[in-house]
Amino acid sequence: MKNLLAWFKDEEGQGMVEYALIVGLISIVAITVLVLVGRSIKEKFEDVSEALVTEVE
Repeated sequence: MKNLLAWFKDEEGQGMVEYALIVGLISIVAITVLVLVGRSIKEKFEDVSEALVTEVE
């Protein structure tokens, strides 16, 4: 019985779980920022592209 309780109290690998949660949170934040900022960046590139096409003609 003591071995079973010791196995449940074993905290080995806890650090990996914490690192995985941090990496997951950072990736969610990065994806959210890219989605929000991506649209405005796309619009800027389209504006520049249209300006270049207009100057060439």
